Amino acid sequence: MTLPLPPLPAVRAFEAAARHGSFTKAAEELGMTQAAVSYQIKVLEERVGAPLFLRKPRQVTLTEVGQRLAPAFTEAFSLIGEAYAQARSGAEGVLCVSTILTFASSWLARNLGAFQVQHPSLAVRVDTSSRLIDFAREDVDVAIRSGSGDWPGLARHFLFKTEFSPMLSPKLAASIGGLKEPADLLRLPILDPGDPWWREWFAAVGVPTDALAARPRSSMGAQAYEANAAMAGHGVAILTAAMFPNELADGRLIQPFDLVANDGNSYWLVYPEARRNVPKIRAFRDWLLAAFAASLGPQGA
Repeated sequence: MTLPLPPLPAVRAFEAAARHGSFTKAAEELGMTQAAVSYQIKVLEERVGAPLFLRKPRQVTLTEVGQRLAPAFTEAFSLIGEAYAQARSGAEGVLCVSTILTFASSWLARNLGAFQVQHPSLAVRVDTSSRLIDFAREDVDVAIRSGSGDWPGLARHFLFKTEFSPMLSPKLAASIGGLKEPADLLRLPILDPGDPWWREWFAAVGVPTDALAARPRSSMGAQAYEANAAMAGHGVAILTAAMFPNELADGRLIQPFDLVANDGNSYWLVYPEARRNVPKIRAFRDWLLAAFAASLGPQGA
């Protein structure tokens, strides 16, 4: 059974007056008038069925009943305050973002400073992982993943399409006199030739990929590593341009052909639907969506 509880405003007024030994000081603390404090205490006395204060000129003292109630009420408010402080710290103090290594190193790490300038009291912890997150069991607030966006129970926000195209260093391209047509790529080392993206992109440009089967089956496991190898001149990587805007802008990587392919997936920001209005999640969501809108412009999901 639910225990009967007195009105909270009356309890707050009594606890403050008992702690200060003064209706006036209680009123100052609570932002109320002295008459309002006196009224709330009378409400509580009526519920209790006994006076809680002895009212004397310019002084109030607790009755025996009031002396029994005051410590319990003060302790209850202290427990509530501590629990609220811990919940507030958990909700606003640290934001855990789970994402894949490439997005973390190639985009998030370079832009996260702007978010923290806007939210200096919010610490951000980045967890790199490619596996799906169980929000009910893991200490993760939001995740950024590639997929169709069909995740029941999760709020999802489109970031950018999973588009890809071959990229390489200018020096490697110059080693064969430049790239004039897509078939010229097969004259160069191919990084991770077993990646399905290669077959999809070559199919889109009408180039047979039979020769890829004879290439060594090397795999680096992440676009970030392949991009580094490509910039070092070790081969051609197939990458998502949105992940490497700086490398493309300063010429460390070049995208020799405009055509991009898409595997039907996109990158999304996701989190539990029930946590949509948690302040730290709302702050990160608003910043991230604005950042992508500014850098990539409108894109259809």
